[in-house]
Amino acid sequence: MAALISRRKRQQRTLALIQARRITTQQKLLHLLQRAGVPATQSSVSRDLEELGIVKHRGFYRLPQAPEGASARGLLSFVPAGDCMLVARCESGLASAVAVEIDRARISEIAGTIAGDDTIFVALVKPNLQRTATRKIWEVFG
Repeated sequence: MAALISRRKRQQRTLALIQARRITTQQKLLHLLQRAGVPATQSSVSRDLEELGIVKHRGFYRLPQAPEGASARGLLSFVPAGDCMLVARCESGLASAVAVEIDRARISEIAGTIAGDDTIFVALVKPNLQRTATRKIWEVFG
């Protein structure tokens, strides 16, 4: 259980660092995590980047962005939340329509969605399916 909590904490801190800074290497990310008091190794950082779907664009790590066309339909971005959840950001007022479209796609990794005004919680059927589910949702909206 402690390993799961530290992994979640490390991944949350990784997301926050990548959103706040221009990080060019895994080594730099590892250094920043360790400086923040978050235990990490090069291999755990590499695994986290893969699981979170973080990509390198023009030399810097960043969260994956919506493909062209997706934002026109309201979907803007995804962030993993725990092991069995994704949080989707949408244009104001469009989250319900986006959630209905996700539900209608019947993606096997998704148990269901709950939508507010501009945010959707996407519940997954089992742990660690965020990357696969995110990719399949982008395919629906791409």
